[in-house]
Amino acid sequence: MYMLVENRTSSFLHLKRSPGIRSWSVFVGIASIGLAAAYYSADSLAWKLFYMAGCFFVAAQNLEQWEEAIFDKNKGTVCLKTFNLYRKILTLSKGGNEQVVALLHEIRDVDVEEETVRYFGKGYMVVLRFITGFSHPLTQSAVLGCRSDVEAVAKLVTSFLELDRVASQQGLYESSETEASDADEPQDEY
Repeated sequence: MYMLVENRTSSFLHLKRSPGIRSWSVFVGIASIGLAAAYYSADSLAWKLFYMAGCFFVAAQNLEQWEEAIFDKNKGTVCLKTFNLYRKILTLSKGGNEQVVALLHEIRDVDVEEETVRYFGKGYMVVLRFITGFSHPLTQSAVLGCRSDVEAVAKLVTSFLELDRVASQQGLYESSETEASDADEPQDEY
């Protein structure tokens, strides 16, 4: 699953993403190695604690981030938040949270981008494109396979921001401009 809808109203959209089953499996696997090394070794207590702490830190480093996207039409902002357990542990609760805030009216498009993930194939993520030419992903990591899930989130965000209506209105405006400019040109008679 790419992102889950936490809350949705006509003026508020809250999307969340938590570490997936693959990420938790790697976490438990690496942490288990540390526990097994500590349990079966004949070393001192200090070495056993070192084995467990080392494997726990490596496991936490490989754990995916918790991510949120909050679109609020009342405030006119989108807030993209990430929480990383590894950074939180290393900075002793002072860090680990990142937040990006942008204005909703500056978003001009929502796309699905494909990213090559070494050894695993292709991953997909939703990207917000801004009027300024700047692009920012909705999440920091791509989801493997499941392009349809990512496209569904992109369509949800597009419909919430009413970008599909703006695009259709802009298309009608451009076609009427073209017809008007054709009418202004002199017609050659043969």
